[in-house]
Amino acid sequence: MPEAPVIAVDGPTASGKGTIAERVAASLGWRYLDSGALYRIVALEALRAGIDTADGPALAALAQGLAPRFEGRRILVGGEDVTEAIRAEEVGIAASRLATQPLLRAALLALQRRARAAPGLVADGRDMGTVVFPDAILKVYLTASVESRAARRHKQLMEKGFSATIADLSKDLAERDARDMQRAEAPLKPAEGALVLDSTHLSIDETVDAVLGAYRRRVAD
Repeated sequence: MPEAPVIAVDGPTASGKGTIAERVAASLGWRYLDSGALYRIVALEALRAGIDTADGPALAALAQGLAPRFEGRRILVGGEDVTEAIRAEEVGIAASRLATQPLLRAALLALQRRARAAPGLVADGRDMGTVVFPDAILKVYLTASVESRAARRHKQLMEKGFSATIADLSKDLAERDARDMQRAEAPLKPAEGALVLDSTHLSIDETVDAVLGAYRRRVAD
């Protein structure tokens, strides 16, 4: 049997890829994988355990011992709902740092690939199209200006009760972009043949429509 089709949505932090990927999956009736949540879960547990974000072997061992459960929008680890906790800014920063560790990335690779199932999967992250699902039927690289991404992240954090300034967020996003793009293991970049989509001046609905349109054209070819 052929494997279930995959739409891979990659892009920098706060580009909106999670929202877009989730809505595309809902429109198609497919499964959705938030790969970034896996790294955030490891980051949260590493911070709690005092594990250095540069300690690859310890991070890989930690990841192998986790069994996260995804129940709709809720994420549970060991019976604890960590849905909100993993979205804290310090967890996001730690996740970006530990994501450079090859041993950790290898430990999470199989877990991500197991999410592939009929009728299809929409996966978002930073290396979905380049490493995890190189045979994806459609690869999308979603980006936006640092300014617009900082404004979006600021709005999200304020709604969740976290404090932050747009200036600090802009600086942090620029640093994360550099770290993600320059890392030796699976650097952030558009996959070969990817649809590069700048959502700076697009609404969520317009961006979703662009991805769905590209998928339908690909299937029709």
